[in-house]
Amino acid sequence: MTWGEGNPKCPCNHQLVILRGQFILRLVALELIKNEEVQAIMGPTTTMEAKFVISLGEKAHVPIVTFSATSPSLISLQSPFFFQMAQSDSIQVKAISALVQGFGWKEVVPIFVDNSYGKGVISCLTDALQQAYVRIPYLSFIALSATDEAIVAELYKLMTMQTRVFVVHMSPRLGSRFLSIARNNGMMQQGYVWIVTDGIANFFNSMEESEIESMEGVLGVRPYIPRTKVLDDFKVKWKRKFLSDNPTLVDTNLNAYGIWAYDATTALAMAVEKVSSTNFSFAYNNTSSGNVTDLENFGISQNGEKLCEALSNTRLKGLSGEFNVVGGQLQESTFEIVNVVGNGEKRVGFWTPQIGLTRNMDHTKSSSSKYSTSKENIGPILWPGDKFTVPKGWEIPTNGKKLRIGIPVIQGYFEFVKVTHDPSTNSTEVTGFCIDLFKAVVEALPYALPYEFIPFENHSGEMAGSYDDLVIQVSYGNFDAVVGDISIIANRSNYVDFTLPYTESGVTMVVPVKDNRKKNAWAFLKPLTWELWVTTACFFVFIGFVVWVLEHRINKDFRGPPSHQIGTSLWFSFSTLVFAHREKVVSNLSRFVVTVWVFVVLILVQSYTASLTSHLTVEQLSPSITDVHQLLHNKMNVGYLGGSFVRRILKDLGFQDSQLIVYNSAEECNDLFTNGSIAAVFDEVPYVQRFLGIYCSNYAMHEPRYKTGGFGFVFPKGSPLVADISRAILNVTQGDKMRRIEGAWLKESNCQDSNTKVSSNSLGLESFWGLFLIAGTTSLLALLICAMSFLYQHRHICYNPSTSIWRRIGILLRIFNQRDLNSHTFKKSGMVDHKSDTSSSHHHDGIGAVEASPSTHCPPSPSGQTESGVSFHGDQGMLMMLASHVIGYTAHVQDIEIKLEQNIITPEVQMQCL
Repeated sequence: MTWGEGNPKCPCNHQLVILRGQFILRLVALELIKNEEVQAIMGPTTTMEAKFVISLGEKAHVPIVTFSATSPSLISLQSPFFFQMAQSDSIQVKAISALVQGFGWKEVVPIFVDNSYGKGVISCLTDALQQAYVRIPYLSFIALSATDEAIVAELYKLMTMQTRVFVVHMSPRLGSRFLSIARNNGMMQQGYVWIVTDGIANFFNSMEESEIESMEGVLGVRPYIPRTKVLDDFKVKWKRKFLSDNPTLVDTNLNAYGIWAYDATTALAMAVEKVSSTNFSFAYNNTSSGNVTDLENFGISQNGEKLCEALSNTRLKGLSGEFNVVGGQLQESTFEIVNVVGNGEKRVGFWTPQIGLTRNMDHTKSSSSKYSTSKENIGPILWPGDKFTVPKGWEIPTNGKKLRIGIPVIQGYFEFVKVTHDPSTNSTEVTGFCIDLFKAVVEALPYALPYEFIPFENHSGEMAGSYDDLVIQVSYGNFDAVVGDISIIANRSNYVDFTLPYTESGVTMVVPVKDNRKKNAWAFLKPLTWELWVTTACFFVFIGFVVWVLEHRINKDFRGPPSHQIGTSLWFSFSTLVFAHREKVVSNLSRFVVTVWVFVVLILVQSYTASLTSHLTVEQLSPSITDVHQLLHNKMNVGYLGGSFVRRILKDLGFQDSQLIVYNSAEECNDLFTNGSIAAVFDEVPYVQRFLGIYCSNYAMHEPRYKTGGFGFVFPKGSPLVADISRAILNVTQGDKMRRIEGAWLKESNCQDSNTKVSSNSLGLESFWGLFLIAGTTSLLALLICAMSFLYQHRHICYNPSTSIWRRIGILLRIFNQRDLNSHTFKKSGMVDHKSDTSSSHHHDGIGAVEASPSTHCPPSPSGQTESGVSFHGDQGMLMMLASHVIGYTAHVQDIEIKLEQNIITPEVQMQCL
């Protein structure tokens, strides 16, 4: 269609040309720009055509408008004279990524047409899927002129892969042919997922019935154009006009590209009207050449920049909805998701840049809606194979091959993996804990998983390398997986993927144990530290002294010669250790002190007993080596399991090659310990637990422990089996089946847990200082009360200014050394003695019991000592009576001096008494 000089709607005398058709002739574009001096060109339908025309438009400052070239690579040209008035493919890949993410598929294989249209979307689709953590294991390219045989060969290649999710980005004619061949080759069955872009989905309504039927179950993503009355009226008029101009054509359906063409034309016409300029001429720098193919002889449109500015600012409500062009590109809009059902299509949902997947457009009006990729937000989908069950997105390849699983061939620890060859039948049997666990995991999968075990061995039947060599075979593609006692470590995870671990993790040290009980004669002293021993002994002496002070004047058990009193006090204190003290305490203060002390002794005795028991019991598990540095410092040999990564850990710790000894079985390891070849062993926890289960009485597992991931199954990087196998491992390990497998292969050990501390710390003073503080405070308080009471009773001596301080102290000490006759114990004792023998009036300490006369305050006369009724006869009697008078008089004089010093009598009275 051309707007020429005779068109009344054209605002100028020059022509505005809209180029239509599948192929744009480059010479025609040059002709129109140079000779016709067109102001704008609309219609490059392909990316290749658009790129060439864009370069011409940029030289001549002529706007280039396309409504069908959707490649994102066109925008990367950053030409100010290019306008892509169609939804870019960089937008629809976001909708595809949301679909893949919503259904949880982890791998997708894109299938592109091998031209600029197909290749232009690769980078955008890859980026969108990687942001959703979706892997692209393979890119499939189909030539535009590919034969059916070439397509079948490519489809067979796709069938041999595990991925079953495909994204098809092709032209409608090639896409329909490709999908029809895929259906004929059995790839439109249950388990497959086909998603087509708008290059095919926009033409669903114009395809033949046989073509659309071959796509049943396919999902399509295409721009959403809301149905309005204006659009319906336009379709009716357009259909009438189309049939009038093309009576032989049957296809009268109008798709998104036709609607964008109308809106783009309207926007361009509005821009031309805004410019309203009569200067539509071209300026030429060189007009000498008349060759229309001379690219350097271009004129420059004087109105091109103004027209581009007006076109960029054009906003309208077109047939496709809101039609806004910003930066030369049509703004993002809503995409609809359609499902091919039978010979028609059904809309199942929408995708918008703001809220993601949604069931209907009403949700887009809510400002509080968040972006979502949940599959619950779209309607039910009929998948290939006439099934509504969501495909898991991958399958075991259908080329008849089983999963090839590599198995390590080890010389010992057959409980984990054991490979047995039968020469008579030429068969190989693989058994063990890891094998049975893998079989149980496969049984727990919701689908069948065919596999075969292949031992990793050489011609002599030995393992064909280390465990690292076995793991790397998976990344090389020699094995599809590895099952066995394979530890999960960091450097291996760079090449393969591991499932969740199914055993305890870590590398630990095993050392021999020794019994020190018979080698130490002073083991009974170890429960307490020397500070606690000394403190306890001091308190025994202190408590004995306190009790003696409190009981000396009132308790006859604590009197007598000094040696006897010291022995009695210490005996009483130490006898409380076994609660065998027989001396009675009569003072309430003494009873209070002894009560507290007995409680302290009880705690000490019980703690000592428990600590001694712990020492004697735990000491028999004492390790011979307790530190790795001890091994390094003494340059001792250590052992490790052959082929294990533990060797690398030992080298990193600083062990030399000459110190590293290899063993292949638990028996060989025990022999190395027995003959003194090694001082310690470093191995993984499952092996150590098995080793201790056999030799638990001789060895102990000791820190440090180096962290690893435990045992896991190995799969190639990005394998979709990893997630399903890991979930199945959890189901097996948390159930009874795991206990049955462990019971069959790994017998439980009766050994004590050697992970605990193998030495018991001695009890220190810090654990009992509170008890000693209570006992000491109680004793000092009792002493203070006793001293204050004693000093108060003899305060006349303490405050006698006529006597020196040392004299007063001596008097108080002599008084303290005497019995307190006023105490209830001596009063009671005196009453009993008087009743039994009234003739005896002497104290037990040899000092007569004297009483002052009430009138003179003088002690009785010494002659009174013989008035008790005792008579003496003869000379012998006279001598005894004389001795008695002398002794009595001496005591009488001493008693008077004491009373004089105590101010009981005056010097005058003293003279009278004498």
